Amino acid sequence: MSLHVPSPGPEWWRTAVIHQVYPRSFASSGGPVGDLAGITARLPHLAELGVDAVWLSPFYVSPQNDGGYDVADYRDIDPLFGTLADADALIARAHALGLRVIVDLVPNHTSDQHAWFRAALAAGPGSPERDRYVFREGAEPPNNWPSIFGGPAWQRVCDRADAAGSPWEDDRSWYLHIFDVTQPDLNWENPEVWEEFRSVLRFWLDRGVDGFRVDVAHGLVKRVGLPDWHGRYHMAEGSGEPAPMFDQEGVHQVYRDWHRVLAEYDGERVLVAEAWIDPPERLARYVRPDEMHQAFNFEFLASPWDAAALRSVIEASYRANDAVGAPTTWVLSNHDVVRHASRYGLPFTGKVDGGIGPADPQPDAALGLRRARAASLLMLALAGSAYLYQGEELGLPEHTTIPADARQDPAFFHTGGEFLGRDGCRVPLPWEAHSPGFGFSPDGAAWLPQPPEWARLAVDAQRDDPASTLSLYREALRLRREWDLGSASLTWDEDLCGDDVLAFRSAGPGRADMLVVTTMQAEVPLPAGWRVALASGAVTDVVPPDTTVWLVR
Repeated sequence: MSLHVPSPGPEWWRTAVIHQVYPRSFASSGGPVGDLAGITARLPHLAELGVDAVWLSPFYVSPQNDGGYDVADYRDIDPLFGTLADADALIARAHALGLRVIVDLVPNHTSDQHAWFRAALAAGPGSPERDRYVFREGAEPPNNWPSIFGGPAWQRVCDRADAAGSPWEDDRSWYLHIFDVTQPDLNWENPEVWEEFRSVLRFWLDRGVDGFRVDVAHGLVKRVGLPDWHGRYHMAEGSGEPAPMFDQEGVHQVYRDWHRVLAEYDGERVLVAEAWIDPPERLARYVRPDEMHQAFNFEFLASPWDAAALRSVIEASYRANDAVGAPTTWVLSNHDVVRHASRYGLPFTGKVDGGIGPADPQPDAALGLRRARAASLLMLALAGSAYLYQGEELGLPEHTTIPADARQDPAFFHTGGEFLGRDGCRVPLPWEAHSPGFGFSPDGAAWLPQPPEWARLAVDAQRDDPASTLSLYREALRLRREWDLGSASLTWDEDLCGDDVLAFRSAGPGRADMLVVTTMQAEVPLPAGWRVALASGAVTDVVPPDTTVWLVR
């Protein structure tokens, strides 16, 4: 049956493959933490890989209580990462290599060190400064909302360490922090907040960035009255009722406003939503023609390695996005989730909450990598856009044996170690197998420990190996571009699809007919009349389990 018809329009973002760079862990020009100069020096790797754009996680001035997602100044670079001149050089170098640049924007909250929040604490209850954030007064917390990082989502001002000795040391006001206590939520009912972010958008657009990935895009507006909530946090309950802190109607007004700001600039600038929302029809509302341009497909990321589950997600995603004329934006890994090369090696292969530690059952590394290669080849054959997380092109697994005294994720500390956190997917990359720290920094220093077995996965160890995961990604991206797979029409091959097999035809201007077959637990005969153009594993006259093949006539 017909699965997808090409999205209208020639814009680059409809079919782009975009590579996420987590600045702390990509490359360092000196010291244990990655920086902008280190990223700039390694950009040729991404150009050779064949991606279309780079998305940079936050590099702004920040106390780094949440890996830079606690922003103290949206218009400057944290000295940890460099300077504005370094950012300008990175953008210029990327553009010279044919790479577009997307930067992270964090509009749901600021750092508690942001000038606005410091002014709010100093000004006291009922002040215009406090109205920029979600403050409430009373003897008890305004509602029962929990913080995603553990504990309640409300902090009483007088309980802060910096309240002692201030004019407001007895202040009984509470402020909302959906995430860390150092990340107060902004009040998007305040016009000053709207104007401030218009200005921030223009600041970076004027410096040449090609778009913004919007953190917690579904969380800016809270339900009127801030009612108690007893359901799930990230997504709506089965009733379709969204949680009161997420996916409220008002967020769409924000993105229509931002859409108009981006339209002032040449070059097809883009807004990308990080929004953990279901069902797909609600997520698709963020990418209507006058709002954002892409939204990460987290249902695809969270799907187990199962043919029926993946088919259902793919069908629902295309149905919802095609209805609004938007591309589906596929993703398998990022800086917040266990890497898919490890997820797929566990008994449960869907999204893993809480990380993996030394005391947990360990993934089957060989099985996980085999499935990860197959899943990546499946994803890159799907029409639309795709995001890669740094290191997945190397087949990097999660670092699952980080000791407790080396962990840095705030969620680990706020939950007393119950939630291990995201450090395992944020470990600095291996560039050179035989250099200290695998070449991440000049002296080998790294802010998180690197597992010794990563030596065989280093870039220089894989570059010239035609069987390596790096070579597989390079060839997949070359063929995807040559055959224009991102804008192809897709049709299920019902003769081949089954309980353990996904198969679809892809047809577009670059490749008249292509057959993609992905196996799970079963092997299937190689279809007659087709030849293998690319495969995630060895293929003879059968396609073995946990393998994806791209077939052509």
